[in-house]
Amino acid sequence: MMRVLEFIVALIIVAVVGVVVGVIMPGSGHVERSLVVGKDMRQVYDVLANFRRFPDYTVQRKYDRNTQFTQSGKAYGPGAEISWNSNDDKVGKGKLTVATAEPTFDKVDSTAKQAKIVWNVDNDWRGQDKHFTLDLERQGSRGQLTKITWSYDVAYGFNLIDRYSNLYIHGDPDAFIQFSLTDLQNVLASVQNIDYSKLIPYIEQTQPTPVLLVSSSIERKGGLEALNEATDKAEAQIQAAAKKLGVTVTGPRIIYTTNFGDQTYSFDVALPISSTSLTVNGQSHELAAAKAPDLTTAPASSSTAQAPAQDNTPGSTDRFGRLIIDNDVRGMLAFGGPALKGIWNGTAAGVPQTRDMLKAYSQTHGYKFDEVVSRPYDILVKPEVKEGDEVKSYAQFAVYLPLSDAPEKTPEQEAGLQPPSLDEGTEQQAPASSGTAAAPASAASAAQ
Repeated sequence: MMRVLEFIVALIIVAVVGVVVGVIMPGSGHVERSLVVGKDMRQVYDVLANFRRFPDYTVQRKYDRNTQFTQSGKAYGPGAEISWNSNDDKVGKGKLTVATAEPTFDKVDSTAKQAKIVWNVDNDWRGQDKHFTLDLERQGSRGQLTKITWSYDVAYGFNLIDRYSNLYIHGDPDAFIQFSLTDLQNVLASVQNIDYSKLIPYIEQTQPTPVLLVSSSIERKGGLEALNEATDKAEAQIQAAAKKLGVTVTGPRIIYTTNFGDQTYSFDVALPISSTSLTVNGQSHELAAAKAPDLTTAPASSSTAQAPAQDNTPGSTDRFGRLIIDNDVRGMLAFGGPALKGIWNGTAAGVPQTRDMLKAYSQTHGYKFDEVVSRPYDILVKPEVKEGDEVKSYAQFAVYLPLSDAPEKTPEQEAGLQPPSLDEGTEQQAPASSGTAAAPASAASAAQ
């Protein structure tokens, strides 16, 4: 009997000690990890202010590659949500919500030194008021580095079991941050280092448009003169073909970029026309969208008969499915579907930079694009105005990057921000100073 009483007393003592220790343990938990990346702070901010890239860097995909992610709420900023579901107990089910993002994205420019994004956490980790805080700090002599501090905070209240769970805060929460932060660095490394903070892009739902086009190529060392000469020649060919076909040109010049290489620039020059139906060689043809070429047929080897030459018979189609008008001119349906649009006011030398900004912007916002399948293009909205040799007003270009997966609007559209206009005469409009990309390019750097 005495042994039983001793055992009971021991249990009571252990219980009392356990309660006392639980009461004096911290009522909250905190863990953080930091990393410095060689990226502009705006790019890091954009990746973390939405969840479209989250599956690319979260450690959950390493635990279970079949983890299912579902996005909901807003596409960007406070209110954006992502939930996950996995049969692996280490991943389980849960949801993240962007609670705050300070300052707002349009204030995160080259002058901003710090930013903070908070995600609310809803999963099976113990505690209440669980949230991740992502503090960003601009560093480096030229502000080219960003320090990311990713922290996790949780409140335990007076739940003693939850308070004891603080002993394991360096388990799952710490591992989640550490491994995800490393993969986040890899995602950021794939984004081109370019400052797009002054870009105000829109997502536009483009409509299929009939065009005639001519393929061309120039040496980049020829500069803008070579580009203008090539486009003028192509436009003349298209105008002549349109006249023979009995159709009219209905809009400004379009340039499709095929390859903007170090030495050579390959592109197609196109003009929109008034009809989707063309009569070639006495036969009526309906224009169709271009398609990827058939790569299944192997080329003939040197020991066999030569591969047949491309059939350029007017009225047939080339390997891209475009209607052959003559030796140089093709017809097709252009556009169709969502595209990210940016406005550039200046010379054609600034178009490639704007195109790179759109690509970097798409990568940080999680918009999907394929430059091979759907080539980027630019439209000459307003031509350059000159009096003699003096430029009175630079040209305006609308630069497009076709998208395959994107929300209906960009954050800039949601906020009602307006793209730059030549008529506003603000500092960011053309003419631009020689220190910017808008200045007429030299032979070494130009040629769209």
